[in-house]
Amino acid sequence: MKEGWRWYGGFDRISLSEIAQTGASEIITALHEVPYGEVWTREAIAACRTEITSAGFGWHIVESLPIHERIKRGEGDLSALFANYRQSMANLAAEGIKVICYNFMPLLDWTRTDLAAPVTRGGSCLRFSSVRMAALELFMVERAEAEKDYLPEVVTAAKAWFDGSTQEDRDGLIHAVMAGLPGAYDRYDAAGLRSALKAYEGIGRAELRANYKRFLDEVIPAAEDLGLSFGVHPDDPPRDILGLPRIVSNAEDIGWILSAHVSPANGLTLCSGSLGANPANDVPAIARRFASKIHFAHLRNVRKDADGSFEEAAHLAGDTNMVDLVSALLEEETRRHAEGRTDYEIVFRPDHGHELLDDAAKGTHPGYPLIGRLRGLAELRGVIAALTYTRNAA
Repeated sequence: MKEGWRWYGGFDRISLSEIAQTGASEIITALHEVPYGEVWTREAIAACRTEITSAGFGWHIVESLPIHERIKRGEGDLSALFANYRQSMANLAAEGIKVICYNFMPLLDWTRTDLAAPVTRGGSCLRFSSVRMAALELFMVERAEAEKDYLPEVVTAAKAWFDGSTQEDRDGLIHAVMAGLPGAYDRYDAAGLRSALKAYEGIGRAELRANYKRFLDEVIPAAEDLGLSFGVHPDDPPRDILGLPRIVSNAEDIGWILSAHVSPANGLTLCSGSLGANPANDVPAIARRFASKIHFAHLRNVRKDADGSFEEAAHLAGDTNMVDLVSALLEEETRRHAEGRTDYEIVFRPDHGHELLDDAAKGTHPGYPLIGRLRGLAELRGVIAALTYTRNAA
């Protein structure tokens, strides 16, 4: 397996020289400064590539080439947006990119309610609290019908939290929820979020799936021609948020996506943390079922609570059996190698590490500290080495 590292370019507080010391060989990045829907010029892509390769890294995976909200909503004449998207694809392919990681989450990207929840032995982690999310939906955004999406005891606790909260607490909550949006894009306050949700009125699961299929039909043929592979990132969390449908949350969803436009280019970014936040998901089993379609992997772990809350765990300490999952990925690499493929290695990156030691002082993107991810990478590297040794010795 090939070690990657997520880097936010000019927005990142972690330098390429620091990343080099982690031992990772691939940078995973995007042109985060380009507004959604605009073309990524070849010149800008080439400049980014030069910076990365000059520091001794490869750059073959983009995360992400964002999809404009109008495409997700199926709103109006989308021909220009699709044309721009395909032009960006062509420019990326011309500069050596092989995989595009993307998501189809409406309005929000990954969503957390706490960016620095305390960890037992020190440090902090990202956390999704069902109670705080319910407080946001019920009492700040005041979304109609929100109460039915939560357990009665969660609603009661949410009311208690809201009644006891200060404006600073509420501002902190909305800030945490907005933190998953990458780059320099619009954030919302509670009133702005309420307004933004109106654009999705009348769009349910069926409508979002239809819009998603249209996206695949528009871009996958171009990906085939360009030699690109697409890997959809699962929903994070894998549940409806703010009444918006999430349609990449389990094995059934993934199966639908891969069959909606059958092509070697239409594949999966396996994110063990996103899928692992759904108690019904067996992540190693999902990896084995869709192994041939995995173009990229995010490896992290979560610990779940009975009320639907979860938090980022240490990479080997959460609810997902990471050793079994890595074993599944190594099995797929072996199969690809036996086929004679030269691109048999699966690129992975450690994801959403804990903030440890002096990580907090750096002010990095939430979930993307240096030391915490380095710990995760070291743990995963050890698992891979041990499994590889055992396989070779058998």
